[in-house]
Amino acid sequence: MQENFNTRAIHGHKVDKTLCDPLVTPIYQTSTFVFENAAHGAKLFAGEQDGFFYTRIDNPNSRELAMCIADLENAEAGVCFSSGMGAVTAVIWSFLSSGAQLIADKTLYGCTFELFEQGLPQYGVQVDFTDLADPASLEKLLSPKTKMIYLETPANPNLKLIDIAAVAKAAHDYNPEILIVVDNTFATPYLQRPIDLGADIVLHSTTKYLNGHGDVIAGAVVGRQELIADVQTKGLRYFNGAVLGPFEAWLIRRGIKTLPLRMDRHCSSAMKVAEFLENHPKIKVVYFPGLKSHPQHDLATRQMSQYGAMMAFELNATKEESEKFINSCKLCRLAVSLGDCETLIQHPASMTHSTYGPEELADAGISESLIRLSVGLEAPEDVIADLEQALNQI
Repeated sequence: MQENFNTRAIHGHKVDKTLCDPLVTPIYQTSTFVFENAAHGAKLFAGEQDGFFYTRIDNPNSRELAMCIADLENAEAGVCFSSGMGAVTAVIWSFLSSGAQLIADKTLYGCTFELFEQGLPQYGVQVDFTDLADPASLEKLLSPKTKMIYLETPANPNLKLIDIAAVAKAAHDYNPEILIVVDNTFATPYLQRPIDLGADIVLHSTTKYLNGHGDVIAGAVVGRQELIADVQTKGLRYFNGAVLGPFEAWLIRRGIKTLPLRMDRHCSSAMKVAEFLENHPKIKVVYFPGLKSHPQHDLATRQMSQYGAMMAFELNATKEESEKFINSCKLCRLAVSLGDCETLIQHPASMTHSTYGPEELADAGISESLIRLSVGLEAPEDVIADLEQALNQI
């Protein structure tokens, strides 16, 4: 039958997918998937048969990425999101409701803190911030209403560490149903696996090291199968709809292939940079878990396989001089985010953590003069030379 040109332009010949087995998973850049017949579609929607029918629900690229991250974290399952905050909010709304208590560490990424401090109380969720590095402070807050404990380690931006195993034991001894949620973005599963230490859920801003190239915004959550099923069906599908696109998932999956190589280089370079900064007379203090001067160096050695590539430091300088130092950096780019090939430098109190008030910054151990550095993949001697020339300007 001779079809109209318009129809043939749309339904023209398609390649037989059974004729190839691509080394790299193709990008499934499609919103919907065709059913074999009506019964097949009904089974997919009912969950009676595994498969794909609509990318907002699932897509081969995002599923492959989620499975990969879950495997690296020694988790049973995972789900991906269009941003790290999409991952955070999906976890929160999946398991917390009015009357529940969330206990969170004082030192968190600025947007996470803002969600907890301003957003959740509007919906009747009680949020208590404390120093989770002190087990006694957690035990004082545990109550029958406690549903979740949330922490970052190493924490953004001052590299504070929390003993995951100790927090998990204290909470689970009180009530095994309390969920321990750990943001593992700074460490990645290559350096630290919180589930092995007793955490229930691990989340990532996959924008950062897992992607590694500064060209994607995304997030991921991994954990036990039943927990992730709740996060996917409630948090993602019903509450926030923060669905990761196929191309972004493909890019992150590609980035993970070089994660071990990149992290080894990031970590070795960061140690050299941290040692340089610690020995410079214009540096007041350096916060880097790999330095023996870090108050939690021993915990980092027990909990992490390497010390990461994030650090923070303060100058022996005025506020104006500190600003001049940042502005004088040339190789180190003045930008937020982290985990990219490029070394990034920024001022947390006025940038990533501007959601904290002055008293909250002080309480979280984030000084007004703190500078955060994400050491990239450049030659470490070039990064050091750039920092040195900038220090010479003050």
